Amino acid sequence: MSEQHPPPEGTVERWAWDFVSSTSLETKLAPPPPPSTWATPSQRWVLNAPGRPPELVQRTERKKAARPGALKDPAKRAEVLHTFLHHELQAAELMAWALLNFPDTPEPFRRGLLGICRDELRHLQLYRAHLVTLGHPFGTMPVKDWFWERVPGESITPQHFVARLGVGFEGGNLDHGARFTAYFASAGDPRAAEIQAQITEEEIAHASFAIHWFRAFTGGLDFETWRTFLPEPITPSMTRGTPLNLEARRRAGYPEAFLDALAAWGTSHGER
Repeated sequence: MSEQHPPPEGTVERWAWDFVSSTSLETKLAPPPPPSTWATPSQRWVLNAPGRPPELVQRTERKKAARPGALKDPAKRAEVLHTFLHHELQAAELMAWALLNFPDTPEPFRRGLLGICRDELRHLQLYRAHLVTLGHPFGTMPVKDWFWERVPGESITPQHFVARLGVGFEGGNLDHGARFTAYFASAGDPRAAEIQAQITEEEIAHASFAIHWFRAFTGGLDFETWRTFLPEPITPSMTRGTPLNLEARRRAGYPEAFLDALAAWGTSHGER
């Protein structure tokens, strides 16, 4: 593909382009507010990877899951929060990436992507401030672009995007968020627990947005149909926590049959 010119200055699309491609840590964490003008006519702008500031060193080794008891150590809590902040950053970037990549989708969908992007940026600021109080500012630990490695792809469609990031991974965050809210509280860090509870609550709307648009794009939310939109090696068990946060997932709009199938995956179905 020949080198692409960026979107016009002063447009939402240029804001999204600059945010995703930036190699400035401060721009990544606190970009300026987006403008109100959208490109006319819109077109597809493709970014194959995000810009990465030099402070964000990529982790190459696998990282063990944090044990609840270990989180009494502020450094261990900071390690988890650092990872969660990077998840929020990647989610924000991918919403901006999708806004650029799917110009022919309905306007409410693209505006919704922008709104969620801004939510994720607000969430990462909550983590960022608490990391400072723990003595480990963001950028002092290695990161892993896990979502970037699994969500985009050459043949990705809008329904693939919402199936993977929204219905899948953001739904899983409802489960993980509830669990870590309890872990942080047990570790004696009420502020971390408060932040995690707030983010988990607000991300119900993100999963709901994805469910709405997956139904709009495909005609429904059947578990087996949704599963076909997951790229190898992603399996449904990688999009859930244990236990499922059933209350939050129901509020987001997951059907009971979907939740039953998701809970059973890896037991009756096995890891395929």
